[in-house]
Amino acid sequence: MLKIYGNSVGKFCDGVSRRSFLEVGGLALGGLSLPQILQAEESQGIRRNHKAIINIFLPGGPPHQDMWDLKANAPKEIRGEFNEIPTNIPGIRIGELFPRMAGMMDKFTVIRSMVGAFGGHDAWQCMTGRIHKSKQPPGGWPSMGAVLSKLHGTAKAGVPPFMGLQPNTGEKRWSDPGAAGFLGPAHSPFLPAKDNGAKEDMKLGSLTVDRLGGRKTLLQSFDTLRRDIDNKHMMEGLDAFNQQALAMLTSSRLAEALNLEKEDQKLRDRYGRGSAKKVADGSHRLLDDFLMARRLIEAGARCVTLAFSRWDWHGGNFKRGREDMPMLDQALTALVEDLHNRGMDKDVSVVCWGEFGRTPKINDKAGRDHWPRLSTAVLACGQMNHGQVIGASDKHAGEAVDRPVRFGDVFATLYTSMGINVETATIPDLQGRPRYLVDHGRKPLRELV
Repeated sequence: MLKIYGNSVGKFCDGVSRRSFLEVGGLALGGLSLPQILQAEESQGIRRNHKAIINIFLPGGPPHQDMWDLKANAPKEIRGEFNEIPTNIPGIRIGELFPRMAGMMDKFTVIRSMVGAFGGHDAWQCMTGRIHKSKQPPGGWPSMGAVLSKLHGTAKAGVPPFMGLQPNTGEKRWSDPGAAGFLGPAHSPFLPAKDNGAKEDMKLGSLTVDRLGGRKTLLQSFDTLRRDIDNKHMMEGLDAFNQQALAMLTSSRLAEALNLEKEDQKLRDRYGRGSAKKVADGSHRLLDDFLMARRLIEAGARCVTLAFSRWDWHGGNFKRGREDMPMLDQALTALVEDLHNRGMDKDVSVVCWGEFGRTPKINDKAGRDHWPRLSTAVLACGQMNHGQVIGASDKHAGEAVDRPVRFGDVFATLYTSMGINVETATIPDLQGRPRYLVDHGRKPLRELV
């Protein structure tokens, strides 16, 4: 049975849970206007704009001073065990565990002055770009994926615009792919990794398309009844889910995108395979997710989020770095290289970051603790001006001393790469009030756009 997950909590006014209701076997399949329109456009050769974003989250807060902002002249208790290496851009040096990135630095931008983290151990700021988690409008701020789903909609029938590849994690906040917020369940992410049977769920089995259409007609009366008694206006979202669910069932596009066996084995080796085993209470180190993200974008997704490993290294920072950083280097560079080779680099933007940085001083367990005052981010593709470093930190990588950048500035840049004017674009909240996509004062990074 195909499951399209929304928020796991909350019930409709008739007592049916939101999650249990969003199953093809029992939902009221609504109109097919959007899939029909998209299919008609595709059959006539009409190509919709298909810009997209891949958001790579490093759960736990990666150590910026051991990755892309090393301080070679700092005291040992701050400098740590890793050395810096030159890149193919004169004057830019990064950590020695990222040799592939160093060799193609012209395709990346490193931001060394990320500030404004609120210190929460979750993905929320990397998914919404907002500052105040405690001061949200009713329903909550929507994530980037939900915003793109709302503004751009479906690119190809049968492929949800917003996809999350995060597995369930022990620390639940680290498995957050981004919520729909006040935009409602129609713009929630589809999460194939949350259910091991997801690929099988997308097969009709003995249920034919004709029988599925008959079930749609039969259940449409229930749809009308639920809409009449629903005082929370959730049915509009369910209608969109219904269209999406039927489109997925009657198209093989999504199932094929999720099948990595269709990829050339040499390309899979370039990305690396990684491991599906979760790291403590964090995510897995599945390098296949990076390739999957590209395949899903190519198939029609607007936004794909993924989480890699667990970076909350209060102890054993350098041991863990030697394990995880080369894997990240391999998969991230393979993704960017692949996008360029396929001519997708102008339309697809990539961002890689964590919720905050780590302390300049190494603790007595050879680890670094939480440091929300500074972190780094890496951007690639999206027809931006890459091959540069934005901002600078002090001699201990503890404070931003030049060009402080906030999460909302990065979001404004990514939205701009999607062709969205953040100074004018708005989305309506639950009261119909227009809301801007980023906090007041946040603007695209002039160095990139």
